[in-house]
Amino acid sequence: MNEQKGSRDFLRLAALGLALVLGAYWAGSRWGQRQPQSVQAVPVSFPEPKATDLIGDEVLNVKIYSQSAPAVANIVTRTLEYDVFMEPVPVEGAGSGFVIDPRGYILTNYHVVQGAQAISVTLGDRSHYDAKFIGADERNDIALVKIEPKDRKLPALPMGDSDGLQVGQRVLAIGNPFGFQSTLTTGVVSALGRTVQTSQTTVIDGAIQTDAAINQGNSGGPLLNSHGEVIGINSAIYTPSGTTAGIGFAIPISTARQIAQDLITEGRVRRATMGVEARVISPPIAEALKLPVQEGLLIERVTPGGAAERAGLRGGNRQAILGMRRVLLGGDVITAIDGRALTGQMDLNLALNRKRPGDTIKVEFYRGGQKMDAQVTLTDSGR
Repeated sequence: MNEQKGSRDFLRLAALGLALVLGAYWAGSRWGQRQPQSVQAVPVSFPEPKATDLIGDEVLNVKIYSQSAPAVANIVTRTLEYDVFMEPVPVEGAGSGFVIDPRGYILTNYHVVQGAQAISVTLGDRSHYDAKFIGADERNDIALVKIEPKDRKLPALPMGDSDGLQVGQRVLAIGNPFGFQSTLTTGVVSALGRTVQTSQTTVIDGAIQTDAAINQGNSGGPLLNSHGEVIGINSAIYTPSGTTAGIGFAIPISTARQIAQDLITEGRVRRATMGVEARVISPPIAEALKLPVQEGLLIERVTPGGAAERAGLRGGNRQAILGMRRVLLGGDVITAIDGRALTGQMDLNLALNRKRPGDTIKVEFYRGGQKMDAQVTLTDSGR
């Protein structure tokens, strides 16, 4: 009897083990490349770590997570779209953000909240709020939303210094990948100063590259240094498969901080402008127009009273047909700003993106066959 009972117990254990293996395979195959239909919201607590329970870097990781996660937001957006039968279809989107001010201001990516008709925010302690869109800078993919904490003082993350980062420095990312709220990943700064174009109108200038795992849903969340300070906003990944490949990019907090300040104090972003409309020059165009350089930007128009006109730069004065387009010829050809060559419109955008209204730049240009330069004091594009 004992032998038979032992045999039956062994078979039961074997069957249970097989079921667990099959269950793990099913979960992986169903959710490995796709987002689950729902994720159960389990209340999260952030206790202070006990030093005796942890070793090495664990102490630092747990401390930063417990301090920072309550201020990290899970952002859900809702819009109404229309199907082929013109029937309204509700569509949800999701991403991350983080509180930067106890009054309820939350930084995130513009692409997280773009076009949203309703925005809701859940903080790390599972408190839930409706959010108001304050403003955005599409060029830098940064947006600001606000929740009303009423009498509650919200936890806010401290800002760090992204200008002094070094490759190899330890970083931590907190966000909501695939809807799994308050997820921590760690890594290092893999590279600095990347220029990453994420759309036709959006570029991450001076991007921080990291190998900390970043996936869909991490967008807008904080990248932290080993002091728990925000040094970047996780925004994009390089991925052949749709999931992390160990190459993520974050917007430097030095860029985001100034944009957030503009939005809070003025309700808009103060953007520097030269006041020119220019056309990119390629070697065939340069040859056809008999220009003195092969690359640069041909000024077609200058804004009356704008920065370029006040500095003496000139636009075109005669019309011509180039291919299928009408162009203005005779204007100055800009070749460099502050010693950096311009080969396209993106170079000009990046040069101006690093400046503020009132800053002065050195513009190198050709007028006819003569090389010249001018000091241009930039103005505010909104005024």
